[in-house]
This record gives sequence, C-alpha cells and structure tokens, in this order.
Amino acid sequence: MLIVMNVAHTKEQLSGVVRHIRKMGFKAHVLPGVSSTAVGITGNPRPLDPSLFEVLPGVKQAVTVSKPYKLAGRDFKRADTVIHLKQGGLAIGSDTLVIIAGPCAVESEEQTLRIARKVKKAGAHILRGGAFKPRTSPYAFQGLGLPALKILAAARKETGLPVITEALDLESLEAVYKYSDIIQIGARNMTNSSLLREAGRLDKPVLLKRGMAATIDEWLMSAEYILAEGNSQVMLCERGIRTFTDYTRNTLDLNAVPVVQKLSHLPVLVDPSHATGLRDKVAPLSRAAAAVRAHGLMIEVHDRPDEALCDGPQSLLPAQLKELIAQLRAMGKVLGYKL
Repeated sequence: MLIVMNVAHTKEQLSGVVRHIRKMGFKAHVLPGVSSTAVGITGNPRPLDPSLFEVLPGVKQAVTVSKPYKLAGRDFKRADTVIHLKQGGLAIGSDTLVIIAGPCAVESEEQTLRIARKVKKAGAHILRGGAFKPRTSPYAFQGLGLPALKILAAARKETGLPVITEALDLESLEAVYKYSDIIQIGARNMTNSSLLREAGRLDKPVLLKRGMAATIDEWLMSAEYILAEGNSQVMLCERGIRTFTDYTRNTLDLNAVPVVQKLSHLPVLVDPSHATGLRDKVAPLSRAAAAVRAHGLMIEVHDRPDEALCDGPQSLLPAQLKELIAQLRAMGKVLGYKL
C-alpha cells in the first residue's frame, strides 16, 4: 500500500499517518517526492483496504501495490537510487559508468598491492578482491580471511580506491563491514535471508549478485529483504545464469539490465568475468553491458593469471583492462555516460 499525501499536508498530519500504520503493526516508510510526500507500508501479509487510510487528515489517496518487492520497485520510488561512496567520492547509479576491478582472490599483500596500483592506473574506480571465497570444491582455495581484509585496507590506503569484498555468513559479514566500503553478497547467498536481513541493518552499501538460476522477481525479492531492514544502499549485479550451454561458464543475461531498470530504481551492474569464465569474452560483453546502460562493471584482473589461485582463465591482464576502459570511454561519448 502506498499512501499519497496532499501537497499542502502538515508535519503533524504526516506523523499521524505514520503512527496509524505502526499502530496496525506494519512498517511505515516516508518517501519524499518532487511534488508531494508518500508513505509506503510493508509488513502486511495481505492487501489492505484503502479506505482505512483515505479518511486520515492530509491523505490524498491510498494506492494498492501489486508487486511483492515494494521497496525495490518503482511503485514506491520513481527516481533512480544513486549510492554515494565516502571513499573516492563516487556516485553509483548516475550517468557515470563505474569500473570495479581486481583479482578474484587476495593471495598476498604484495600481489594485491601490485594489482591495485595497476588497475588504478588503467582507470578503475573500485578495487575488488576476495577474502572469503565460496568454492565449488571444499579442497579449492577458500581465501585468506581476516588477513585478506587487512591487505585490502592497506591497498585502499595506498591507492585511494574504495574496496569491495564478499561476506559469506554472519561472522564474515561483521569483519567485511569493518574493513570494506561495499559489502558483496554473492550468487550462492542470494537467498540467504538471515544474511540479507543482517546486511540490511548495516549502514554500508550492499552489492547483491543474482543467483545462478534466479528469476528477476526472485532477485528483486532478495533485495527487498535488505531494504526492509532499513538499508537503502543496495546495488544489483547480473553475473550470468545457468543454462544448457557449456561454451561459457554461465550465460550473461543482458536482457535483465533494462528489464530490472524498468521495474526497480536500484543501480544495476554487470559481472562479465563470472558470466563467461573466458578472458577473450570479457571485453566484448563489457562493451555490450555498457551499451544497454548498466551502471557499472565488475571485472577480474590479474597480472599473472597463470599463477592465480582462482579464476585465472577469466581474468584480464592490466593492459587489457586499460584498453577496454579506453573503448568504454569512447562509447560513452555516443551513449551519454561518463567514465
């Protein structure tokens, strides 16, 4: 339910509507608009009668919202969400194409600092690096954990790049929150409601990757878990879905970018590295993602991919990243985005 206030409503009338909603046992979300203010209602298990709210002073109209992802959808918020990072002064969700780049995993301090310097020189805006690695095999490299987070913090201090890394569970979430600028929730955890809720109680941006077989509605409902706890700084990342083909690691669903941007106000990024699993496919799909106006790209980069402890075959070399960013910058002059 969306309660639309009269243009000339008073603060007392708005407060009365909020109190009325909370008294009914639901959550009230005040949504300032250009011409007026609205109040969104969440927590109701079934549709509400509009007349319960239209009789309240200051209320213009009560509108039933049919989509289950109320806070993530455009029914509650029409304007695009723009997420501002304190570190680096970046804005994600605006007309700037943001480049996130770095190794799949933090392997050592020397390796991470070396690559961080190179991706910054190539033009990247944010440094990525895995501290906790969810792997298909229990015998594969699982990440360095807390020492990796401290290494990422050292890389941020030296380069000035904000850092993003993945949290796997409630314990790692606390550590990631302490050391990173953006919390990543990976595809395997997209439906981990406990982790999503806890991330929603934090005050740092969250990048939510699409599950390997998730529909768009399921993806947006996962974002709703975070938003419903009060964290409005949510970004979505398309990273490929599992289909019947085995020529690439996954199938990059670029349809999802404009579809989600129509349904939701949240920024949408694309991870072509995990989508393809092949180095020579990353650049063309990065260009394609920019062409459909994704808000950012998340690209794995390693200067010694043959020695990488994970995902070396899909990692661009720093020189390839530099060339790609030059191409994306040229595209932006035509398509209207900045880089």
